[in-house]
Amino acid sequence: MTKAWKIAILILCAAALCLSALSLVVACKSGQEQGDVQYVLYLGTNDKDTNKPVFTQAEAIEQAKAILLKHFGGYTIQEANGGWVDGETAYQEYTLVIYLSDTTEDAVHAAADELIETFRQSSVLIQANPTKTEFYSAK
Repeated sequence: MTKAWKIAILILCAAALCLSALSLVVACKSGQEQGDVQYVLYLGTNDKDTNKPVFTQAEAIEQAKAILLKHFGGYTIQEANGGWVDGETAYQEYTLVIYLSDTTEDAVHAAADELIETFRQSSVLIQANPTKTEFYSAK
């Protein structure tokens, strides 16, 4: 075997060793919990034009649930009271805070489009927060 062949074999062995180490690192990382984005939507329930409630509080929750179940496998809703000032006038409204995980921005926007139309809103505030997601169950 010539010296050139020995060097080529040595280089190939070193490359194979590096690829094996890299594969091991990637395999170890893939077993860990994955990063995720939690989307938080703030949905007002007063009509954008009249500033009067579109639904009763119970009806608002049911309407939101129906839309969310159509778009997602799961959701969390919290009830809140929102307020803001426009000029010198202070406004208050019943607000739904919606938490979504394991989804995409496009899916969130599709649901938001329907929420905006159903609740007669100008917009829905959407926050995208990086988080770690883990579905934990006792052993």
